[in-house]
Amino acid sequence: MAAIGDVTRFPTARHLVSYLGLDPRVRQSGAEPARHGRISKQGPGEARHVLVEAAWHAARTTGPLRAFHERIAGRRGANVATVAVARKLVVIAWQMLSRGEDYAFARPSLVREKIRKLELLTGAERRKGKRNPVRIFATPEQHRLDKELGAQAEIAYRRLVQDWQPAIKKGTGAATGHPSSGPSSGQAARQETAPPPAL
Repeated sequence: MAAIGDVTRFPTARHLVSYLGLDPRVRQSGAEPARHGRISKQGPGEARHVLVEAAWHAARTTGPLRAFHERIAGRRGANVATVAVARKLVVIAWQMLSRGEDYAFARPSLVREKIRKLELLTGAERRKGKRNPVRIFATPEQHRLDKELGAQAEIAYRRLVQDWQPAIKKGTGAATGHPSSGPSSGQAARQETAPPPAL
């Protein structure tokens, strides 16, 4: 929000991605097919730098963004995958700010700790020595449960991508880049053996 101001200035997430310079350059001459190059790097460089640093961290943290990074890195390399994660972070931020929702795969104890640290940095009253203080900093057990929650989200993303159909040539009758209509035999077997989700 500090970098972009009012999110309603951007009608779609693609507009915000373009504003931050994370969209690929497109070169086209006449009727020739368009060629996509490196990112445009237009807009505030500081925000782009922070997003790329956050993307590197997300690529090492258990969750769906790590699975997304690994999938792109297998085809295009680690640097391209990191920029793709940074772009996805922008899209997620636009969705959250536009809809007024929290991140679906957040780790509750870490979010609570980060908010409290920010409050202390901005001059909030310390609760040291007071009776019945609200527990802000998580126990190791809470951190472990948070990691398990992130691991489940990562597994769910990998299953979704594994069932995704590759691009198919025209004339075969299948839509390009859409998930299959029914579960595959491997997916059905995984669903039967999958452990129940942790509550």
